[in-house]
Amino acid sequence: MKAIWNGQVIAESEETVVVEGNHYFPADAIKKEFFNDSATNTVCPYKGTASYFSVKVDGKENNDAAWYYPETKQGFEKIAGYVAFWRGVEVQ
Repeated sequence: MKAIWNGQVIAESEETVVVEGNHYFPADAIKKEFFNDSATNTVCPYKGTASYFSVKVDGKENNDAAWYYPETKQGFEKIAGYVAFWRGVEVQ
């Protein structure tokens, strides 16, 4: 699987985990040079508190385009630390 934004592959892995239709990529599968920490957090009652990254490629920034759960609630441990995408990031 690949995550692509602004014509650039920003993550790639053969070992994603699919939860609720989203592919979660292992942390070591993201190309860290395109990611910046975000102050955004949201809470999912099932999975836990999500943290976000903004993605920057060729001078264009996509705020909060990636999220991950540093820690998860019981039953979702398999995605702890894995990264998922939205906001125009194409996963194929």
